[in-house]
Amino acid sequence: MLTTHRIAALAAAILLIGTSAASAQHSGLGGAVELIDPEYLRVCADPDNLPFSDDKGAGFENKLAELVASKLGKKVSYHYFPQVTGFVRNTLAANRCDVIMNYPQGDELVQNTNAYYRTAYALVYRGGGELDGIETIEDAKLQGKRVGVVAGTPPATNLAKAGLIGKAKPYQLFVDTRIDSTFEQMIKDVEDGVTDAAVVWGPVAGYYAARANPPLEVVPLTAEKVGSRMVYRMTMGVRAADQNWKRQLNDLIRENQGEINKILLEYSVPILDEKDQRITQ
Repeated sequence: MLTTHRIAALAAAILLIGTSAASAQHSGLGGAVELIDPEYLRVCADPDNLPFSDDKGAGFENKLAELVASKLGKKVSYHYFPQVTGFVRNTLAANRCDVIMNYPQGDELVQNTNAYYRTAYALVYRGGGELDGIETIEDAKLQGKRVGVVAGTPPATNLAKAGLIGKAKPYQLFVDTRIDSTFEQMIKDVEDGVTDAAVVWGPVAGYYAARANPPLEVVPLTAEKVGSRMVYRMTMGVRAADQNWKRQLNDLIRENQGEINKILLEYSVPILDEKDQRITQ
């Protein structure tokens, strides 16, 4: 996924900040020195991965970065790297940037801030047909249907348990986003009738489904009874040593949650409250 669909699946990596940084963090009166740029919000991002980020500033991570920077009185700068294996190692851990704007809670590669939204994998399909009203992967309406799914992600397990994997269309998890967009293609295949439905990470599902012609239905999978969990909390990711920076971001999230929600909703991200109900404003 991180997008969750990518970062949550990355292999464990050692957080190497570099000789000089490591020395700085362990100098002084027994406390770590946080290497946060005082003038710039240095953001780790993918250069071509909408709706999350791109090098034109068109993603919701870019808009969130602008909001955070404005509240901190800073300018925004980026270190871009494709969200493939090694993303954290080559960005945050290398001290080339200070925050990943969108990161799943609980992943050990970074220290998480408090969550600023909850979302879920979602079922995407063309409305006005026999799939209307569907709420779970286990629903009998999906039997015999061809469902798109990214191999190796949690929904693939649920599709297998529901007996749907035999006809499923698999898509690659790890792609260079400068060359390909797995998730955009998944939605286009539903739009074109190549697949009957797709199970896609929520922010991607909402963004591309809203831009299909006609727009596609998006059902967050919050009612699954078996298999892998579908709902995740999303945070910002910082280095383990940067405790004050994390607290500063936590304060900012708490004080600006309404503005954060507004940005997410502008990108059609299906955001959920603690009772798994859609937040719409």
